[in-house]
Amino acid sequence: MPEVVIVGAGIHPFGRFKDKSYEEIGAFAAKQALNDAGVAWSDIQSAYCSRMYLPATSGARILRRLGSTTIPICDIEAACASGGAALRQAILAINSGEIDLALVLGVEKMPRGFMDPSMIYSPWQIQMGMSMNPAYWSMRAKRHMYEFGTTDLQIAKVAYKNHRNSVHNENAMYRKPFSIEEILSSPMVMDPIRLLEICAANDGAAAVVVASKERARRIGGKHINIAACSQTLAQYSADFRCPADSLSATANNMGPTEFTSNQAFERAGIGADDVDCFEVQDTDAFCEVEIYEQLGLCPLGEAGRLIDEGQTEIGGRYPVNMSGGLISKGEPVGASHLGQVVEIVSQLRSQSGERQVEGAKVGLAHVLGAGGNCAVTILKV
Repeated sequence: MPEVVIVGAGIHPFGRFKDKSYEEIGAFAAKQALNDAGVAWSDIQSAYCSRMYLPATSGARILRRLGSTTIPICDIEAACASGGAALRQAILAINSGEIDLALVLGVEKMPRGFMDPSMIYSPWQIQMGMSMNPAYWSMRAKRHMYEFGTTDLQIAKVAYKNHRNSVHNENAMYRKPFSIEEILSSPMVMDPIRLLEICAANDGAAAVVVASKERARRIGGKHINIAACSQTLAQYSADFRCPADSLSATANNMGPTEFTSNQAFERAGIGADDVDCFEVQDTDAFCEVEIYEQLGLCPLGEAGRLIDEGQTEIGGRYPVNMSGGLISKGEPVGASHLGQVVEIVSQLRSQSGERQVEGAKVGLAHVLGAGGNCAVTILKV
């Protein structure tokens, strides 16, 4: 199968843009990616749009602003992994040999507050009181603290790191550093998760242009190789969240992050120690803590040590969320993973300024969402 590379990347800042439509936000990111690639919209042979809250045919509505076309434009949704699902479909289309140049766009305009549970869960599940995100985040955090001694301070250190990194990211919603004391004294959302340790739903868009390696040579420029793009759905519910259909079967099952990352590592022919930088799902600060272990950055129960040793700082052994993560950027669900991919592209091109990981050659992006939808993309120079 032909190798697939990223030839262009673009992003609209994440935040709240009440005077901008999703069409405007999405078109901005798409144009930026096309300009970065040095190709015209008329050159694109297929397009994929990841979104969750937007109406049907959102991709076509957005991309029509770039000009009318007869190419297929597909909307794709897989909760927080929507961007990974869209990128994977573009890769498969190129691998099939039918096309050699595609645009992948992720876009969202989110309602304020916690995600509407009726979009994902059945009424009986909502009535159980288990469908609001912080509820199951909290239970996972408290269990980890009980079993392994993880502390409030260690969780706060993750938020401290990410808020500090965001200062240098012009595309982040929040760009203010906070002290450990400010984080620990911020309002409690659900014990042990505090307001400054949790992400906000918001608006944003990100896009990449992908091509076969042969087509990329003709285009020219600095290309980033897609070593792997895996998107899976958990076989069993891997935590305390709804849907609750299989909670009795969770004890010894591999969780979605571990399963998907193992698949991606195998496809890329590398392991976690070969990755120079990571962008991961930090919908709350503890989520990032747990992902360290699930990606294999440390053994189970030792994430607290990793944090205390500073190994996930930009200058550490495993730099994580150089962009400021979702805690600082916010999470426009459809754009979330592609926003991570754009950050990794910037890192591998050595274009990230004050948040640059020196000598980065391999990067990994990870998202995990409702129903166990998970995506992991590995990029290489």
